[in-house]
Amino acid sequence: MRMDAPNEQKMAVAEPKELMPPTPVVAPVAENVGMAVGGPMEPSPIRLFLQSRSSGRVADGAFRWVMLLCALSLFFIVVLIVWVLVKNSQLSIHAFGMKFFKTTTWDPVSGDFGALPFIYGTVVSSLLAVAMAVPLSLAVAIFLLEICPRRLRGPIAFLTELLAAIPSVVYGLWAIFVLVPIIRDNLGPVLEKYLGWTGLFVEPNFGVGIFTASLVLTIMIFPVISSISRDVMKAVPVAQREGALALGATRWEMMRMSVLRNSRLGIVGAVILGLGRALGETMAVTMVIGNHPDISKNLFSPGYTLASVIANEFSEATGNLYVSALIEIGLALFLVTIVVNAIARLLVWAVTRGEAGGHA
Repeated sequence: MRMDAPNEQKMAVAEPKELMPPTPVVAPVAENVGMAVGGPMEPSPIRLFLQSRSSGRVADGAFRWVMLLCALSLFFIVVLIVWVLVKNSQLSIHAFGMKFFKTTTWDPVSGDFGALPFIYGTVVSSLLAVAMAVPLSLAVAIFLLEICPRRLRGPIAFLTELLAAIPSVVYGLWAIFVLVPIIRDNLGPVLEKYLGWTGLFVEPNFGVGIFTASLVLTIMIFPVISSISRDVMKAVPVAQREGALALGATRWEMMRMSVLRNSRLGIVGAVILGLGRALGETMAVTMVIGNHPDISKNLFSPGYTLASVIANEFSEATGNLYVSALIEIGLALFLVTIVVNAIARLLVWAVTRGEAGGHA
Protein backbone atom coordinates (compact mmCIF):
# COMPACT_ATOMS: atom_id res chain seq x y z
CA MET A 1 0.00 0.00 0.00
CA ARG A 2 2.82 2.43 0.74
CA MET A 3 4.51 1.71 -2.57
CA ASP A 4 1.32 2.20 -4.66
CA ALA A 5 0.68 5.80 -3.50
CA PRO A 6 3.72 7.34 -5.20
CA ASN A 7 2.91 5.53 -8.41
CA GLU A 8 -0.62 6.93 -8.44
CA GLN A 9 0.75 10.44 -7.91
CA LYS A 10 3.12 10.06 -10.89
CA MET A 11 0.31 8.87 -13.09
CA ALA A 12 -1.86 11.83 -12.02
CA VAL A 13 0.89 14.26 -12.93
CA ALA A 14 1.64 12.59 -16.25
CA GLU A 15 -1.96 12.52 -17.48
CA PRO A 16 -2.15 16.21 -18.53
CA LYS A 17 0.91 15.76 -20.75
CA GLU A 18 -0.88 13.15 -22.74
CA LEU A 19 -3.95 15.44 -23.21
CA MET A 20 -1.92 18.43 -24.63
CA PRO A 21 -1.86 18.40 -28.48
CA PRO A 22 1.52 18.27 -30.14
CA THR A 23 2.92 21.60 -31.41
CA PRO A 24 2.83 21.58 -35.23
CA VAL A 25 5.91 22.70 -37.12
CA VAL A 26 4.79 25.07 -39.91
CA ALA A 27 7.15 25.71 -42.77
CA PRO A 28 7.30 29.19 -44.42
CA VAL A 29 4.47 29.97 -46.77
CA ALA A 30 6.75 30.45 -49.72
CA GLU A 31 8.36 27.07 -49.13
CA ASN A 32 4.99 25.35 -48.76
CA VAL A 33 3.70 26.89 -51.95
CA GLY A 34 6.89 26.10 -53.74
CA MET A 35 6.72 22.55 -52.55
CA ALA A 36 3.07 22.33 -53.57
CA VAL A 37 3.75 23.43 -57.14
CA GLY A 38 7.07 21.70 -57.32
CA GLY A 39 9.29 24.87 -57.55
CA PRO A 40 9.61 28.59 -56.71
CA MET A 41 6.44 30.79 -57.01
CA GLU A 42 6.03 32.81 -60.22
CA PRO A 43 5.37 36.60 -59.71
CA SER A 44 1.89 37.79 -60.66
CA PRO A 45 1.28 40.02 -63.73
CA ILE A 46 0.37 42.98 -61.48
CA ARG A 47 3.66 42.67 -59.61
CA LEU A 48 5.57 42.48 -62.89
CA PHE A 49 3.80 45.64 -64.14
CA LEU A 50 4.56 47.59 -60.97
CA GLN A 51 8.19 46.46 -61.02
CA SER A 52 8.57 47.52 -64.64
CA ARG A 53 7.40 51.08 -63.86
CA SER A 54 9.85 53.76 -62.80
CA SER A 55 9.56 55.62 -59.52
CA GLY A 56 7.61 58.49 -61.19
CA ARG A 57 10.09 61.13 -60.11
CA VAL A 58 10.92 62.11 -63.69
CA ALA A 59 7.26 62.34 -64.74
CA ASP A 60 6.29 64.39 -61.66
CA GLY A 61 9.19 66.77 -62.20
CA ALA A 62 8.34 67.25 -65.87
CA PHE A 63 4.67 67.88 -65.03
CA ARG A 64 5.60 70.46 -62.39
CA TRP A 65 7.88 72.37 -64.77
CA VAL A 66 5.31 72.35 -67.59
CA MET A 67 2.67 73.80 -65.26
CA LEU A 68 5.13 76.43 -64.03
CA LEU A 69 5.95 77.47 -67.58
CA CYS A 70 2.25 77.78 -68.41
CA ALA A 71 1.73 80.06 -65.40
CA LEU A 72 4.79 82.20 -66.19
CA SER A 73 3.67 82.55 -69.80
CA LEU A 74 0.78 84.74 -68.62
CA PHE A 75 3.21 87.27 -67.14
CA PHE A 76 5.34 87.04 -70.26
CA ILE A 77 2.36 87.80 -72.52
CA VAL A 78 1.34 90.86 -70.48
CA VAL A 79 4.89 92.21 -70.42
CA LEU A 80 5.23 91.58 -74.15
CA ILE A 81 2.01 93.47 -74.91
CA VAL A 82 3.10 96.46 -72.84
CA TRP A 83 6.55 96.44 -74.44
CA VAL A 84 5.14 96.35 -77.98
CA LEU A 85 2.68 99.18 -77.26
CA VAL A 86 5.32 101.37 -75.62
CA LYS A 87 7.87 100.71 -78.36
CA ASN A 88 5.48 101.50 -81.22
CA SER A 89 4.05 104.63 -79.58
CA GLN A 90 7.40 106.30 -78.93
CA LEU A 91 7.01 108.63 -81.93
CA SER A 92 3.72 110.03 -80.64
CA ILE A 93 4.99 110.24 -77.05
CA HIS A 94 8.04 112.28 -78.09
CA ALA A 95 6.01 114.48 -80.44
CA PHE A 96 3.14 115.44 -78.13
CA GLY A 97 4.02 114.36 -74.59
CA MET A 98 1.25 114.90 -72.05
CA LYS A 99 -0.40 117.40 -74.41
CA PHE A 100 -1.70 114.37 -76.30
CA PHE A 101 -4.23 113.74 -73.51
CA LYS A 102 -5.25 117.41 -73.09
CA THR A 103 -6.00 118.65 -76.61
CA THR A 104 -9.20 118.13 -78.62
CA THR A 105 -7.80 118.32 -82.16
CA TRP A 106 -7.70 115.14 -84.20
CA ASP A 107 -6.45 116.02 -87.67
CA PRO A 108 -4.58 113.25 -89.49
CA VAL A 109 -4.00 115.49 -92.52
CA SER A 110 -1.97 118.10 -90.62
CA GLY A 111 -0.52 115.57 -88.21
CA ASP A 112 -2.08 117.11 -85.08
CA PHE A 113 -3.50 114.59 -82.66
CA GLY A 114 -5.26 114.90 -79.31
CA ALA A 115 -7.05 112.14 -77.41
CA LEU A 116 -9.29 114.22 -75.12
CA PRO A 117 -12.54 113.70 -77.14
CA PHE A 118 -12.02 109.94 -77.05
CA ILE A 119 -11.28 109.98 -73.33
CA TYR A 120 -14.41 112.05 -72.75
CA GLY A 121 -16.62 109.71 -74.80
CA THR A 122 -15.20 106.62 -73.08
CA VAL A 123 -15.57 107.96 -69.55
CA VAL A 124 -19.05 109.46 -70.00
CA SER A 125 -20.58 106.47 -71.77
CA SER A 126 -19.04 104.00 -69.30
CA LEU A 127 -20.03 105.90 -66.16
CA LEU A 128 -23.55 106.46 -67.45
CA ALA A 129 -23.86 102.75 -68.23
CA VAL A 130 -22.65 101.81 -64.74
CA ALA A 131 -25.10 104.25 -63.15
CA MET A 132 -28.00 102.59 -64.98
CA ALA A 133 -26.76 98.99 -64.61
CA VAL A 134 -26.02 98.93 -60.87
CA PRO A 135 -29.62 99.34 -59.58
CA LEU A 136 -30.94 96.79 -62.08
CA SER A 137 -28.16 94.31 -61.29
CA LEU A 138 -28.61 94.55 -57.53
CA ALA A 139 -32.39 94.23 -57.85
CA VAL A 140 -32.06 91.03 -59.90
CA ALA A 141 -29.42 89.61 -57.54
CA ILE A 142 -31.54 90.26 -54.45
CA PHE A 143 -34.63 88.86 -56.16
CA LEU A 144 -32.84 85.62 -57.08
CA LEU A 145 -31.43 85.20 -53.56
CA GLU A 146 -34.36 86.10 -51.34
CA ILE A 147 -37.64 86.42 -53.21
CA CYS A 148 -37.62 84.31 -56.36
CA PRO A 149 -39.48 80.95 -56.17
CA ARG A 150 -37.19 77.97 -56.41
CA ARG A 151 -38.64 76.75 -59.72
CA LEU A 152 -37.93 80.13 -61.39
CA ARG A 153 -34.49 80.72 -59.89
CA GLY A 154 -32.66 78.47 -62.33
CA PRO A 155 -34.22 79.80 -65.55
CA ILE A 156 -33.77 83.46 -64.55
CA ALA A 157 -30.16 82.90 -63.51
CA PHE A 158 -29.53 81.10 -66.80
CA LEU A 159 -30.99 83.95 -68.85
CA THR A 160 -28.94 86.48 -66.89
CA GLU A 161 -25.72 84.63 -67.61
CA LEU A 162 -26.78 84.10 -71.23
CA LEU A 163 -26.70 87.85 -71.80
CA ALA A 164 -22.98 87.83 -71.05
CA ALA A 165 -22.36 85.20 -73.75
CA ILE A 166 -24.02 87.13 -76.61
CA PRO A 167 -21.40 88.59 -79.00
CA SER A 168 -21.09 92.36 -78.98
CA VAL A 169 -21.79 92.64 -82.71
CA VAL A 170 -25.22 91.10 -82.07
CA TYR A 171 -25.89 93.80 -79.47
CA GLY A 172 -24.82 96.39 -82.02
CA LEU A 173 -27.15 95.08 -84.71
CA TRP A 174 -30.03 94.89 -82.24
CA ALA A 175 -29.36 98.47 -81.16
CA ILE A 176 -29.32 99.74 -84.76
CA PHE A 177 -32.66 98.20 -85.69
CA VAL A 178 -34.48 98.42 -82.34
CA LEU A 179 -32.88 100.81 -79.87
CA VAL A 180 -31.98 103.67 -82.23
CA PRO A 181 -35.57 104.14 -83.57
CA ILE A 182 -36.98 103.98 -80.03
CA ILE A 183 -34.62 106.67 -78.77
CA ARG A 184 -35.14 108.85 -81.84
CA ASP A 185 -38.93 108.64 -82.01
CA ASN A 186 -40.24 107.65 -78.56
CA LEU A 187 -37.84 107.95 -75.63
CA GLY A 188 -35.89 110.93 -76.90
CA PRO A 189 -38.85 113.36 -77.07
CA VAL A 190 -39.96 112.37 -73.56
CA LEU A 191 -36.49 112.98 -72.12
CA GLU A 192 -36.24 116.25 -73.97
CA LYS A 193 -39.61 117.39 -72.63
CA TYR A 194 -38.93 116.67 -68.97
CA LEU A 195 -35.13 116.88 -68.72
CA GLY A 196 -34.30 119.26 -71.52
CA TRP A 197 -33.73 122.07 -69.01
CA THR A 198 -30.57 120.28 -67.84
CA GLY A 199 -28.96 120.57 -71.26
CA LEU A 200 -28.28 116.82 -71.32
CA PHE A 201 -31.17 115.91 -73.63
CA VAL A 202 -31.72 118.50 -76.34
CA GLU A 203 -32.05 118.55 -80.09
CA PRO A 204 -30.72 117.38 -82.48
CA ASN A 205 -31.48 113.74 -81.74
CA PHE A 206 -30.56 111.31 -84.51
CA GLY A 207 -30.90 108.20 -82.39
CA VAL A 208 -27.15 107.49 -82.41
CA GLY A 209 -24.95 109.06 -79.77
CA ILE A 210 -23.47 108.73 -76.32
CA PHE A 211 -26.81 107.96 -74.65
CA THR A 212 -27.58 105.10 -77.05
CA ALA A 213 -24.11 103.64 -76.55
CA SER A 214 -24.63 103.88 -72.77
CA LEU A 215 -27.87 101.91 -72.98
CA VAL A 216 -26.16 99.16 -74.98
CA LEU A 217 -23.31 99.04 -72.46
CA THR A 218 -25.86 98.86 -69.64
CA ILE A 219 -27.32 95.67 -71.08
CA MET A 220 -23.86 94.22 -71.68
CA ILE A 221 -22.42 94.83 -68.20
CA PHE A 222 -25.61 94.03 -66.30
CA PRO A 223 -25.00 90.22 -66.17
CA VAL A 224 -21.42 90.72 -64.97
CA ILE A 225 -22.40 92.93 -62.04
CA SER A 226 -25.46 90.84 -61.17
CA SER A 227 -23.67 87.47 -61.15
CA ILE A 228 -20.71 88.62 -59.05
CA SER A 229 -22.95 90.51 -56.63
CA ARG A 230 -25.11 87.42 -56.17
CA ASP A 231 -22.04 85.28 -55.40
CA VAL A 232 -20.75 87.85 -52.90
CA MET A 233 -24.11 88.05 -51.14
CA LYS A 234 -24.20 84.27 -50.87
CA ALA A 235 -20.99 84.44 -48.86
CA VAL A 236 -22.76 86.29 -46.04
CA PRO A 237 -23.37 83.73 -43.23
CA VAL A 238 -26.93 82.50 -42.83
CA ALA A 239 -26.70 83.13 -39.08
CA GLN A 240 -26.56 86.88 -39.68
CA ARG A 241 -29.70 86.80 -41.79
CA GLU A 242 -31.56 84.67 -39.26
CA GLY A 243 -30.33 86.83 -36.39
CA ALA A 244 -31.70 89.98 -38.00
CA LEU A 245 -35.05 88.32 -38.67
CA ALA A 246 -35.18 86.98 -35.11
CA LEU A 247 -34.72 90.51 -33.77
CA GLY A 248 -37.82 91.63 -35.65
CA ALA A 249 -36.30 93.07 -38.82
CA THR A 250 -38.28 93.01 -42.03
CA ARG A 251 -36.90 91.32 -45.10
CA TRP A 252 -35.71 94.63 -46.53
CA GLU A 253 -34.08 95.62 -43.23
CA MET A 254 -32.39 92.23 -43.07
CA MET A 255 -31.02 92.70 -46.61
CA ARG A 256 -29.90 96.26 -45.91
CA MET A 257 -28.26 95.69 -42.53
CA SER A 258 -27.00 92.10 -42.74
CA VAL A 259 -26.42 91.32 -46.41
CA LEU A 260 -25.70 94.55 -48.28
CA ARG A 261 -23.60 96.04 -45.51
CA ASN A 262 -21.37 92.97 -45.22
CA SER A 263 -21.01 92.51 -48.97
CA ARG A 264 -20.53 96.15 -49.97
CA LEU A 265 -16.85 95.76 -50.87
CA GLY A 266 -17.60 92.79 -53.10
CA ILE A 267 -20.42 94.70 -54.79
CA VAL A 268 -18.05 97.59 -55.43
CA GLY A 269 -15.62 95.12 -56.96
CA ALA A 270 -18.37 93.80 -59.23
CA VAL A 271 -19.21 97.34 -60.29
CA ILE A 272 -15.58 98.06 -61.13
CA LEU A 273 -15.38 94.86 -63.16
CA GLY A 274 -18.43 96.01 -65.08
CA LEU A 275 -16.78 99.39 -65.58
CA GLY A 276 -13.72 97.66 -66.99
CA ARG A 277 -15.91 95.78 -69.45
CA ALA A 278 -17.60 99.02 -70.50
CA LEU A 279 -14.29 100.86 -70.96
CA GLY A 280 -12.95 98.25 -73.36
CA GLU A 281 -16.10 97.49 -75.36
CA THR A 282 -15.55 98.17 -79.06
CA MET A 283 -17.89 96.78 -81.68
CA ALA A 284 -21.32 97.46 -80.19
CA VAL A 285 -20.33 100.97 -79.13
CA THR A 286 -18.77 101.74 -82.52
CA MET A 287 -22.02 100.84 -84.28
CA VAL A 288 -24.24 103.25 -82.31
CA ILE A 289 -22.13 106.07 -80.82
CA GLY A 290 -21.85 108.14 -83.99
CA ASN A 291 -18.02 108.20 -84.27
CA HIS A 292 -17.46 111.96 -84.18
CA PRO A 293 -14.55 113.38 -82.09
CA ASP A 294 -16.43 116.07 -80.22
CA ILE A 295 -17.02 117.08 -76.61
CA SER A 296 -20.63 118.03 -75.97
CA LYS A 297 -22.88 118.26 -72.95
CA ASN A 298 -25.78 116.90 -74.97
CA LEU A 299 -25.99 113.12 -74.54
CA PHE A 300 -27.89 112.80 -77.81
CA SER A 301 -24.89 114.12 -79.75
CA PRO A 302 -22.48 111.70 -81.49
CA GLY A 303 -19.26 110.83 -79.72
CA TYR A 304 -16.17 108.67 -79.92
CA THR A 305 -14.38 106.27 -77.59
CA LEU A 306 -10.79 105.07 -77.31
CA ALA A 307 -11.66 101.60 -78.54
CA SER A 308 -13.85 102.88 -81.37
CA VAL A 309 -11.24 105.18 -82.88
CA ILE A 310 -8.71 102.34 -82.97
CA ALA A 311 -11.20 99.98 -84.62
CA ASN A 312 -12.30 102.56 -87.21
CA GLU A 313 -9.05 104.27 -88.19
CA PHE A 314 -6.18 101.87 -87.64
CA SER A 315 -6.59 100.17 -91.02
CA GLU A 316 -6.67 103.60 -92.72
CA ALA A 317 -3.69 105.13 -90.91
CA THR A 318 -1.02 106.08 -93.44
CA GLY A 319 1.73 108.05 -91.70
CA ASN A 320 3.99 106.76 -88.97
CA LEU A 321 2.84 109.50 -86.57
CA TYR A 322 -0.79 108.61 -87.21
CA VAL A 323 -0.17 104.94 -86.42
CA SER A 324 1.88 105.83 -83.36
CA ALA A 325 -0.92 108.06 -82.01
CA LEU A 326 -3.45 105.24 -82.35
CA ILE A 327 -1.10 102.81 -80.60
CA GLU A 328 -0.63 105.30 -77.76
CA ILE A 329 -4.41 105.39 -77.36
CA GLY A 330 -4.34 101.60 -77.16
CA LEU A 331 -1.62 101.76 -74.51
CA ALA A 332 -3.67 104.16 -72.39
CA LEU A 333 -6.76 101.96 -72.71
CA PHE A 334 -4.77 98.83 -71.83
CA LEU A 335 -3.26 100.35 -68.69
CA VAL A 336 -6.61 101.74 -67.52
CA THR A 337 -8.28 98.36 -67.99
CA ILE A 338 -5.55 96.55 -66.04
CA VAL A 339 -5.79 99.01 -63.13
CA VAL A 340 -9.58 98.80 -63.01
CA ASN A 341 -9.62 95.00 -63.03
CA ALA A 342 -6.87 94.80 -60.41
CA ILE A 343 -8.86 97.06 -58.06
CA ALA A 344 -11.97 94.96 -58.60
CA ARG A 345 -10.19 91.69 -57.86
CA LEU A 346 -8.70 93.18 -54.71
CA LEU A 347 -12.10 94.28 -53.43
CA VAL A 348 -13.72 90.93 -54.18
CA TRP A 349 -10.88 89.14 -52.38
CA ALA A 350 -11.30 91.43 -49.37
CA VAL A 351 -14.89 90.19 -48.99
CA THR A 352 -14.51 86.51 -49.82
CA ARG A 353 -11.36 85.83 -47.76
CA GLY A 354 -13.42 85.96 -44.55
CA GLU A 355 -15.74 83.23 -45.85
CA ALA A 356 -12.79 81.03 -46.76
CA GLY A 357 -11.19 81.55 -43.35
CA GLY A 358 -14.43 80.66 -41.57
CA HIS A 359 -14.74 77.34 -43.41
CA ALA A 360 -11.08 76.55 -42.74
